[in-house]
Amino acid sequence: MTQRSLSILTAALLLGANVSAQVLSAQVDRAWDMTWSRFYLPSVHTFGDYLSSYEKGKEQAHLPSAEEVKRQYPNPCGYSTGMEDGAILGGAMLSVLCDRYAVTQDDSLREKAANVFAGLRRCVTVHGVRGFVARNVCPQDAKSTYSNSSRDQVTHFVHGLWQYYHSPLPDEATKRQIRVVLADVAERMIAFVTPENDYDFCRADGTRCPLGICRMWNVQAHEAARLPMIYAAAWDVTRNERYREQWRKYAGDAVEQSANPGENKPAYALLQMQCSLEVLHALEPDPALKAQIHTHMRHVRELAAKRCTNVLSSLSKKSPEEMRMLGPDWRMVPEWKDQKGYPNPQWGPFREIWHLTREAGESALILLMVEPPTLTAEQNASLKKLLSGFDYTHNASCGIIYHLAAYWKARRHQLIEP
Repeated sequence: MTQRSLSILTAALLLGANVSAQVLSAQVDRAWDMTWSRFYLPSVHTFGDYLSSYEKGKEQAHLPSAEEVKRQYPNPCGYSTGMEDGAILGGAMLSVLCDRYAVTQDDSLREKAANVFAGLRRCVTVHGVRGFVARNVCPQDAKSTYSNSSRDQVTHFVHGLWQYYHSPLPDEATKRQIRVVLADVAERMIAFVTPENDYDFCRADGTRCPLGICRMWNVQAHEAARLPMIYAAAWDVTRNERYREQWRKYAGDAVEQSANPGENKPAYALLQMQCSLEVLHALEPDPALKAQIHTHMRHVRELAAKRCTNVLSSLSKKSPEEMRMLGPDWRMVPEWKDQKGYPNPQWGPFREIWHLTREAGESALILLMVEPPTLTAEQNASLKKLLSGFDYTHNASCGIIYHLAAYWKARRHQLIEP
């Protein structure tokens, strides 16, 4: 560890040790309120990616209109529009709700979880394409979707539903719906993820994704566990032998390929890897393979710990004014980037603020997703410092959902005092 890293951790330790449980609780309540009052889209029960205003009722006025979505403007992924990551955020929020309920036993969370599930179910059913996980649904007409999804969307979607299914929150009718949804996603993978399609689950219209983000096999190390995870989760809730066969077909190779994800992956990539490995680890019947998965998860935690330190260092250099920055109306930005034929509006300086906010929570969360969940004294202090010092009433990034995730996961494992 460098002297600079040591200084950062020492400062975090000193500051974090003085954060009271009451201050943390108040801050987390504030983040919770902002998430539900500003980022949640009640007409479709999903979450948007960013805010372009702090004025009540205008927070997400930038979202695409139904007409824009229908003509796939500005691009078939909805990149940079605020409708890019709804399936990811819904899956992440289900995990938050499961952890918060485990700590509080607050029955009001049942309705919130049911609403989030309704949004995710809408993402996979509203377009009529069986098993296709849309990124989000247009709030204006509650039915229009972009046609290009990604393995990232499906990863959090499946992981969140799997956690929700095994929690005390859903009733039996909801569990039946989850079984149908996860089976439908698995069926799409069986049908489309083939050598003929280069293992791509394709766009909603059945055509290949030009970006490579829907490929589920012959991928990078941090992506290798995604496909068997989907099949494993589908088998776990349905006990359909068809999905168990697919899970076992890919599991051994996927675990082997997951050994070295690379030292410089962003936190979202490491988190999605950990989500995939978490499901596989929980369900793996072979002791040797289970131990290998656990080894990989510990390695991902080590990478995330370094990432967390770097992100917190970057955040500490940002001024309050920078952290209060709002996102743009994407239609008006001066710079657009061509991504293999997909015009992508560029957010400018806001992109970094949005990203750092998110990475701080994601990297902290990863640390808590390995058995046994632990935080070093420095990591504990850093998490407390992050949560206590953040201005949640003036932050425009959906990344605050991951701050909530890290807090409630730490509370669930009694690593932060109540």
